Amino acid sequence: MDLVLIAADTALRTLFATPHAAHPCPTIPEQKTSLDVVESRLSAGLMRVNHVGEVCAQALYTGQALATKNEALRAHYTKACIEETDHLAWTAQRLEELGERPSLLNPLWYAGAFGLGLIAGRLGDAASLGFVVETERQVGAHLQSHLEQLPQRDHASRAIVVHMRDDELRHAQEAQDAGALELPAPVKNLMRAAAKVMTTVANRI
Repeated sequence: MDLVLIAADTALRTLFATPHAAHPCPTIPEQKTSLDVVESRLSAGLMRVNHVGEVCAQALYTGQALATKNEALRAHYTKACIEETDHLAWTAQRLEELGERPSLLNPLWYAGAFGLGLIAGRLGDAASLGFVVETERQVGAHLQSHLEQLPQRDHASRAIVVHMRDDELRHAQEAQDAGALELPAPVKNLMRAAAKVMTTVANRI
């Protein structure tokens, strides 16, 4: 019951509370961000997608932590979830700076990701860790593509995305080192297809 209450608390905090980062938002020293209307709109769409990704990360790790019976692995997921809270706070802050809102569908994204986390956790610890590895690798590649799309003058968003990309790839490596199982190619492709739908919709809604 305690784990269920913790999971519910995480969901409420993620969706309805203002997230607070444990570390300062990354910046590029002596680089001032100045965007025109078109650049600002482009950055806002991309950062909204990144914020949705962090909402999903909270849900995934929480679902996996709830599903596993391995206390050490639960602690691993909980630690990763806490680290991802920085990303959630930074992307929310950047959206506010750009004068934009988060995705209106965040409760839907959270519910879907939480369900996937529960399913992955029920498949066993090795498979669950494999899901983390593939998810974080895909997110890392996705963030790298955003660095190629963000306006060069948007130093604020770019600094956040660089830090997030490095953290996600580190999480993937940590899960790999913990004994992750390699996921079958069809599963990886299905994950990419689902992520494509989410990013396309979240960019606008």
